[in-house]
Amino acid sequence: MTSTGDRSESVIQIRDLHFSYGEHEVLSGIDLDVRPHEVLTVMGPSGCGKTTLLRLLVGLETPTRGSVRVLGHQVGTLDEDELHVFRQRLGMCFQFGALLNSLTIADNLALPLREQGDYPEDLLALAVRSKLALVGLDDAAPRFPSELSGGMRKRAGLARALMSDPELLLFDEPTLGLDPVTAAGLDRTILDLRERLGTAAVIVTHDLATAFALADQMVVLLGGKAAATGSPEEIRQSSDPRVQAFIQRRAAAPQRANSRAVLEKFFVEEETDGHPA
Repeated sequence: MTSTGDRSESVIQIRDLHFSYGEHEVLSGIDLDVRPHEVLTVMGPSGCGKTTLLRLLVGLETPTRGSVRVLGHQVGTLDEDELHVFRQRLGMCFQFGALLNSLTIADNLALPLREQGDYPEDLLALAVRSKLALVGLDDAAPRFPSELSGGMRKRAGLARALMSDPELLLFDEPTLGLDPVTAAGLDRTILDLRERLGTAAVIVTHDLATAFALADQMVVLLGGKAAATGSPEEIRQSSDPRVQAFIQRRAAAPQRANSRAVLEKFFVEEETDGHPA
């Protein structure tokens, strides 16, 4: 998915990315570009490196080899103070909202800005109301997370991610645990925000409906490698049988002959037990 334009304009630029935990290589030779206003969805089976890629983007991990450049910074070279400033330019949406149960939704949203500086409370209240309105939770400010449905908590988490007016949004399984109707509603909200705000986004998801609905560009990770990259239509037309199996939800065919051999051996042993052939 390498851009053909001026690469310096990329919000994210990844080149020959390798990452290992000890001797186990999780990501191998990844090249990606995300340009302003573009949505990239990252798909793949469990253990393929999707969440590790997010951790690399926010500086929680350092590449074993290669480079990860985000918003003009080589993330792996930033010290803790620089990372703190850098992360304020990002909006992170966690799987289950990551809201503090002891705080109201309004206080959950205001907390990041309160930690960053001395914001007047009237401005914080205005920011909270406007962000909740963007995600369709106009009346949720005084409520606690336990009083919200799963879908509403996800929306509240998204509103909190928007509080700092981020230049890049990162989503980790935004529709995980939601029923299809609620998930589709959240997809529509994300699409609406994309139209209104134009913020670039990276969305890690197992949900194929979400991935194809939201993406400008997609990458399918298989075995730690980018098996396919391109537009949703290019992914649908991929000639790689592994990619086709993944997007069509086809499991590998069972080894019937081997299973039958095991069963036959079992029954033969049962029949001849104590009775020499």
